Amino acid sequence: MRVHKVNEMKIWYDACTGKHIRYGVAIAHRLRKLGHEVIVTTRKHLDTLPLAELLNEKAVVVGRYAPTSKLTRLRESAKRQLLFCKMFGKDTPDIAIMHVSIECARVAFGLGIPLISTFDTPHAEAQCRLTVPLTDTTIVSKAIPPQTVYRYGAKRIVQFDGVDEVAWMKGFKSEMKFDFERPFIVVRETEVKAAYAEGTSDISEQIARKLSSLAKVVFLPRYNRKVKKGLVVPKTFVDSTSLAAQADLVVSVGGTIAREAALQGTPSIVVPIFGWGHVNDYVSRKGFPLFKVKPSDVLKYAKKCLGRHVDVSESLAELENPVDVIETIIERKSTIRKN
Repeated sequence: MRVHKVNEMKIWYDACTGKHIRYGVAIAHRLRKLGHEVIVTTRKHLDTLPLAELLNEKAVVVGRYAPTSKLTRLRESAKRQLLFCKMFGKDTPDIAIMHVSIECARVAFGLGIPLISTFDTPHAEAQCRLTVPLTDTTIVSKAIPPQTVYRYGAKRIVQFDGVDEVAWMKGFKSEMKFDFERPFIVVRETEVKAAYAEGTSDISEQIARKLSSLAKVVFLPRYNRKVKKGLVVPKTFVDSTSLAAQADLVVSVGGTIAREAALQGTPSIVVPIFGWGHVNDYVSRKGFPLFKVKPSDVLKYAKKCLGRHVDVSESLAELENPVDVIETIIERKSTIRKN
């Protein structure tokens, strides 16, 4: 068992998706500079392992993503929890950090580990109900009304004047370069296998085919890399954040890749089949090129904003980084522990 210095803490971050890897690596880099040990765990997923490798993060793989049915989700979640119990049962971390990870929340609660969670998807009801009540401190953008989080049973909320993506977009440099024919549009596949998307039809491929009349369309899959005639489907992993930086337009029904693009000045369209969202509205109001567009109007709007990049460096610099908030909380806990 490792012996820690008095003010050094063992911190666990669980990353379930590619976005979480980005977030976790940003947090881990900051906390390691302060002398803390940070263990990043993840699960087998189309994006997590190759992105962790790209970012030089040696994440520990625990379990896999299996969204085929309610049963497969539940079974794989239970397996992950048991594996975490084996990992941390006799060498418990001092703090756990997550982005609403169900397995991390349950294990941290069960082992008595203080838990910090970032949060930006109040529409993901099942995930929120299973994580927010078990979280000690929830880090939330000021874009999201506090009552939206408290209704899930939040204990303590700390808000910041920015969005989660600021954590890795400030100072971002593309890790991959692309040579797609110009102009090119990125369309992200709908996450239809997520619990919150149950019963939703995927319109992303339909939109992508319409947009192919304007430009080359790079279709980013979430579940497999099957060839789609008329669209460019990458055969191997590509870093979506780098791709968004270099694209002439990004279209998504969710928000993460659209916000990543907009925070870099790439025009972005969100087709709000899950709702527009507080954080998308915030980014748009701050002057970043993020637009809410009905499915029937995507082609028309794409013609207007294709390739119209905007210099947003000053606006991005004004946004608060949630990693700063997390650092403050960790250092406060570290100081209390030392004294």
